[in-house]
Amino acid sequence: MKLGIVIETKEEEKAWNAFRFSVTAVNQGHKVKVFLMGEGVECVELTYDKFNVADQIDAFSKAGGEILACGTCLTSRSMEATEVCPISTMIDCVNMVEWADKVVTF
Repeated sequence: MKLGIVIETKEEEKAWNAFRFSVTAVNQGHKVKVFLMGEGVECVELTYDKFNVADQIDAFSKAGGEILACGTCLTSRSMEATEVCPISTMIDCVNMVEWADKVVTF
C-alpha cells in the first residue's frame, strides 16, 4: 500500500508517534511519503530524551521513506532544506495525496 502522511505538529510526542508509525509502515513493506507543513517542518530539530523525533526521522529515511517539506513553511521560519528534508511545494503535497492509497494526518 502507498501511504501519504501529513505532519503539521512539532509537539514532541505527536511528531514522535507520527514518525514511529511511518517507520513501522515502511518496515512492513509499504511505500511511505511524509509531507511536513506548518510547524511540522520544525520536527527535524526535535531531540528530546523521551521522544527523540530526530532518531525516528533518521530511521524512516534509512528505511527508504521519503520526506517532503513545505518550502513556504521553511522560509517563514528562516529554515533551510536538508538532504533528508528537501523543499517541496503544495503541488508536491497534492501529488502525494493523489499517489497515496490512503492519507493520514498528524
